[in-house]
Amino acid sequence: MSYKVTGDSCLDLTKEMKQNPHFQMVPLTLQVDDHMVIDDETFDQKAFIKMVKESPNCPKTACPSPEAFKNSYEGDAEDVYAILLSSHLSGCYNSATVGKDMYEEEHGADHKNILVLDSESASAGELNLALYVRDMYEQGMKFPEISKKLVELRDRQKTYFVIDSLEPLRKNGRLTGLQAFFATALNIKPVMGADHGTIIKLEQARGINKAFSRMCEIAVREAENPSERRAVIAHCNCPDRAEYVKNELMKRATFKEIVITETAGVATVYAGDGGIVLAVV
Repeated sequence: MSYKVTGDSCLDLTKEMKQNPHFQMVPLTLQVDDHMVIDDETFDQKAFIKMVKESPNCPKTACPSPEAFKNSYEGDAEDVYAILLSSHLSGCYNSATVGKDMYEEEHGADHKNILVLDSESASAGELNLALYVRDMYEQGMKFPEISKKLVELRDRQKTYFVIDSLEPLRKNGRLTGLQAFFATALNIKPVMGADHGTIIKLEQARGINKAFSRMCEIAVREAENPSERRAVIAHCNCPDRAEYVKNELMKRATFKEIVITETAGVATVYAGDGGIVLAVV
């Protein structure tokens, strides 16, 4: 059976996966003031970061249309897995679900197998689930079993992130200017996590490296049997920090695999310049 994993552009594929026909991204549109940016292979991260820093406003995102997702289900693949950004953060899951209905209305519900999955995560979390789809096909598993296992993995997955600047939180109203000022003055970095797709604050630390270390401590503590788990690290314009986080994880536990990837536009909006997203499942 042939398969395809499709997702919104917060599915931060590795460079190798971008060349693999089994994986596809459906781009969101990003807006900074009057500037519109398509989050596809033309996305220029450094130019976008500069644009965001120069704007007093929070960047906005617009999810792909149901028609765009419907088109992503086309092709020869008999099994399609759509892995989407948390429905608490974006309308992509709803759009992809409507796209599935449109596809089945046109082709029939039995034409191919399609699973639309709310990842309840983002970036590294979406990629981790996509990698497990690949793994399970290589093991010879079939669509019903893979779909059931994928939901179990989604429910078990833990997502964490540390951002370098509190400015994105201030711009989108999650922090007052006064809170952001004092946190910045004291060099306080929040360690954030996801609770069923909703962003929550776990802890905080003074200094970015201490925050990364604390994030890794939490991740290892919460990971049962790390040697059976994969950790995915997504970085926003900071490969050295990604390597630092990888080393901090390796100092604390032995994982089945640790994968590093770069953020595309959507995760760049959320994580900001220098941010790290970590997902373990």
